[in-house]
Amino acid sequence: MAHTLTRVTRVPNPKYKRSGLKSYVYLLNKYKFSPTKPGPYFLGGKVQQKGKHGIAKAFGGKAHVQRVLQKRVGTDAQPGDVPAEDQQNDSEYLCPVTIGTPGRTFNLDFDTGSADLWLFSTELPKNTKTSGHNVFDPKKSSTFKKTPGSTWKISYGDGSNASGDVGTDNVDVGGLLIKDQSIELAKQLSTQFASGVGDGLLGLAFGSINTVTPKPVKTPVENMIAQSDIPKASELFTAYLGSYKDKNDPDHGISYYTFGYIDETARAGQDIYYTPIDNSQGFWQFKSTTASVGGKKITRAGNTAIADTGTTLALVDDTLCQAIYDAIPGAKYDDQQQGYIFPSDTTVDNLPVVSFDVGGKEFAVQKEDLAFTSAGNGMTYGGIQSRGDLPFDILGDTWLKGIYAIFDQGNQRFGVVVRNDPTQDPSVSTGQ
Repeated sequence: MAHTLTRVTRVPNPKYKRSGLKSYVYLLNKYKFSPTKPGPYFLGGKVQQKGKHGIAKAFGGKAHVQRVLQKRVGTDAQPGDVPAEDQQNDSEYLCPVTIGTPGRTFNLDFDTGSADLWLFSTELPKNTKTSGHNVFDPKKSSTFKKTPGSTWKISYGDGSNASGDVGTDNVDVGGLLIKDQSIELAKQLSTQFASGVGDGLLGLAFGSINTVTPKPVKTPVENMIAQSDIPKASELFTAYLGSYKDKNDPDHGISYYTFGYIDETARAGQDIYYTPIDNSQGFWQFKSTTASVGGKKITRAGNTAIADTGTTLALVDDTLCQAIYDAIPGAKYDDQQQGYIFPSDTTVDNLPVVSFDVGGKEFAVQKEDLAFTSAGNGMTYGGIQSRGDLPFDILGDTWLKGIYAIFDQGNQRFGVVVRNDPTQDPSVSTGQ
């Protein structure tokens, strides 16, 4: 190979401030599920006019009811729109990627729950706030080629969206050069997207859920494979997601991805446990038919889960969620926070071992990651919350920080190695 493959370091996002409720609202938006626990946010019907769009509103055509994320506001709890400040993109960490010729670095959110590679671009309206972002200018890259007739659009549950046109350019990910990779240039961003602090997103799910029309485009990993940029035996990427809490552990909390190879330091001589995946919905989805809480096994017939690096929390069904917090002294469900909280002075000894099945073998959440962030009044917002009516679990950073994850695209399987983090710190008072 012409390039030396290296780790892609995940850099802490300096502008990100943890908020349990905002992260939960982001997931309601991204996955468009209905909450099954009480709280201010819900999916409701909203009449929209379908027809040509004028300057301020649509006119003509037929009215239709669309399911959108709404918020109960006021003393009479009337439904209203969800303001941008109520949510944030879940980009606690970003990864540098070099795009174009000459190459320019963009800090992107690596997301195994999405399949688009989109960037802030110079095609955005002048009134879109782009300060603090690296903005891609297609005119300044000699290798950029526009793809005529192709467009893209990502829509979230509250009606917010990002959209634009498409081109191809050289993309360097961890020393691996992908030629003629499709990139999606933002021409329009709702406030929720524009307020994100990254420069865009790099999707690591499967191309079947890519939003480009009239024909979806290959993801970077799919192109790595198609162009034989990586060996046939290593058509994969891996994620080693560290934490500021691990600075005193042997790995010092380092966090990175690799593409085209498995990091032997992270593997630490252990065997990799693999399970087949089902990518029919575009996700890294696998069977997860049991869980354990404090040594008590819970059977979950037919259950599945997806591994999502673009999500900070873990979401599971209500029965399992209740069992987890029943095992933590003083834990309770808080309607206003729309989530489970527990006393911030809870010691490691009073937190249960929680583990999730991955195709026949369970792997535990680190106890420190059961605590996500402060919920105020001496309480902590839990790292595991309700998935509502979503038919599968979402295992985000809360769970992924306890493992070294191997996303083996060539062999259609997901691999797990247990992380060695000997010290556990459930406090949330600093470093948020």
